Amino acid sequence: MNKYITLLIALFVLVGGGLVYQQFFVKEENKPVTTGAVREFSVVAKKDEWKFEPDFIEVNRGDKIILHVRNEDKYDHGIAIDAFGISQRIPANQDITIEFVATQQGEFPFYCSVPCGDGMVDGIKRGHLDQVGKIKVMPLTP
Repeated sequence: MNKYITLLIALFVLVGGGLVYQQFFVKEENKPVTTGAVREFSVVAKKDEWKFEPDFIEVNRGDKIILHVRNEDKYDHGIAIDAFGISQRIPANQDITIEFVATQQGEFPFYCSVPCGDGMVDGIKRGHLDQVGKIKVMPLTP
């Protein structure tokens, strides 16, 4: 048999198998979906406090999320959301914008991804590892 025909058959089987898997074996809550809704939030890395404000965000599955992130400090921070493949540096005293679609439901942490030291805040030692927040993605409602 001609090698090109063999490759074409293999490609057809591979693509067809992927389509069958996606259609019949992937659970509905795991299928990608977009609602068309756009949700915008402002998140601030508070100056010398090692925290994000707000530290809790609630959205719906399928929403397009736009985060406007401000770093008030004189040193760099970062923001990472592992579940959505986000990891970005926030330069000192600057703003960044991050966009993504909340494709899966659940609770997902966001955190500072750039080591940024520590210090005292209201008599309590706070630092890089304390700079954590949470995004709660609610199920898609019919």
